[in-house]
Amino acid sequence: MIEGIFLEGLIYGIMVLGVFITFRVLDFPDLTVDGTFPLGAALMAVFIINGYNLVLAIIISFFGGFLAGMITALIHNKLKVPQLLAGIITMIMLYSINIRILGSSNIQLLKVETIFTKVIDAFSGILSSENAQLFFIIIVVILIKIAIDAFFRTDLGLTLGALGNNTQMVISQGVNPEWLKIIGVGLSNGLVAISGAFAAQYFKFADVGLGQGIIIAGLTSVMIGEFLIRSNRISLLTLRVLLGSIIFRGIMFFGRFYGFYVGMKSTDLKLVTGLLIIVCLIITKIKKPAKKEKE
Repeated sequence: MIEGIFLEGLIYGIMVLGVFITFRVLDFPDLTVDGTFPLGAALMAVFIINGYNLVLAIIISFFGGFLAGMITALIHNKLKVPQLLAGIITMIMLYSINIRILGSSNIQLLKVETIFTKVIDAFSGILSSENAQLFFIIIVVILIKIAIDAFFRTDLGLTLGALGNNTQMVISQGVNPEWLKIIGVGLSNGLVAISGAFAAQYFKFADVGLGQGIIIAGLTSVMIGEFLIRSNRISLLTLRVLLGSIIFRGIMFFGRFYGFYVGMKSTDLKLVTGLLIIVCLIITKIKKPAKKEKE
């Protein structure tokens, strides 16, 4: 049970890292992720079914998500469409694109070789199937976290981080904020697509509805993480995002398996998610005045 919570938490944690980049770093409320998560799953599933290299499929999923994010940023930049609406437009278009890619509303991956089945076979006799998958995804997430931390320590990454706080300062440095938004939103959705690709292999199916409400889960995870660690260091910021994702998945897990004791149904989980966000917002509102009084 614990292994399953950590496994799901880390798989979705890659998505939450993407949400963190747009909502917290860029201050760009992006709803494209509801479309790029199933896009990554769809691309991965099609590549698996057709026998292509699995690592190549992950890379293609990333670039598919990156392209979708770029389209959202371009709609916002060039057509002067509000950020939320630009994301909604791309998300709606991606629904049709994802069905085109899959060829139907969903694809089953029960009897095909995936990265996770390869990992299970590689550690057969050493680790249980769930522990083998968990060990593998920990390594993947650590590598992704290290890459993101390193990126945000570069000149480009630091400038990207400054964009969300002070756009005028970035412009005064002679940097085009439109290009930064394209890179940032593209990177965010690329990570979301990678998360979708791993989720499809873990759950053994890809579905056009796989990303429904994923943005809410991502935001909730980001907010939960913010209560755990207070810091401006990028390494700790990304760490708390991942911890928030694991805790959120743990809450959802206990809601699914023990909620019936209080009359909960699986259909109530979205209600629980919404209530979690409201609680996080209330706590944030309470903490801010308290902090000002101390100062």
